[in-house]
Amino acid sequence: MTTRHFLTLLDLSSQELRDLIQRASELKKLQKSGQPHDLLKNKVLGMVFEKSSTRTRVSFEAGMVQMGGAAIFLSPNDTQLGRGEPVEDTARVLSEMVDAVMVRTFEHEKLVRMAEFSSIPIINALTDDYHPCQLLADMQNFFEHRGDIQGKTVSWVGDGNNMCNSYINAARQLDFELVVACPEGYDPMPSLVEANRDRVKIVRTPEEAMPGSSLVVTDVWASMGQEGEQAKREKDFAGYEVTSALMAMAKPDALFMHCLPAHRGEEVSAEVIDAPDSVVWDEAGNCLHAQKALLEFLIA
Repeated sequence: MTTRHFLTLLDLSSQELRDLIQRASELKKLQKSGQPHDLLKNKVLGMVFEKSSTRTRVSFEAGMVQMGGAAIFLSPNDTQLGRGEPVEDTARVLSEMVDAVMVRTFEHEKLVRMAEFSSIPIINALTDDYHPCQLLADMQNFFEHRGDIQGKTVSWVGDGNNMCNSYINAARQLDFELVVACPEGYDPMPSLVEANRDRVKIVRTPEEAMPGSSLVVTDVWASMGQEGEQAKREKDFAGYEVTSALMAMAKPDALFMHCLPAHRGEEVSAEVIDAPDSVVWDEAGNCLHAQKALLEFLIA
């Protein structure tokens, strides 16, 4: 049987992605009702973290426990990766010991090399280029609150970062339009934009991205590893805060999402993210269920 990896959303077909989103909601119902679902009994997930996280670690680790398996947390200080062991060697060794490996790292190429030498599934839990696991949770969240996203308009406001790149892939796989509002110099990956010109549009002000939008998404202005650019980015992204006034320009029932952690008063106002009907917390919680569906798909 061919080993399946999950490095970007394009590693799934459109139908597989839809099935996985549906399965995530089914697993959510099982977990909420207290029904056992030990679908990964005696399976072990290796979790390699070169970038820290709250939601990623808890969702994968809790998900494995809830499905009857186990997870092993590995930081650079705990492994030979931190002392310069080639990722190829690490991939070969872990393939002999665990059933899948999720990796949260910087260079996407490192993940690609690991997958090339791994005989078990490799999962991209975040690289500088893509964050596909978060898109699983985001899309599950939209489907649960508003139904199918096909044919809808989604607005991305802010840095054309790894999340934005993954939203471009989601637009392709799930057939929606994506309008990216970002300052010059902060565009998403040019090759992705070029390959998806029929459904991705770049604009320079958030206001241009709002008309007809069913979903507004943003992220921090300075991601991990960019802390030294904070002051410059605050200046460059002035006017890119998602406020209630901005949301009012979208459709009346438009949702707001943020992968968290959020900086209130920077990329989003408190009144938007903390609104009584905010779905951001459902979005975060769905990381658990989307991760479980992914693990089941790749391992079981």
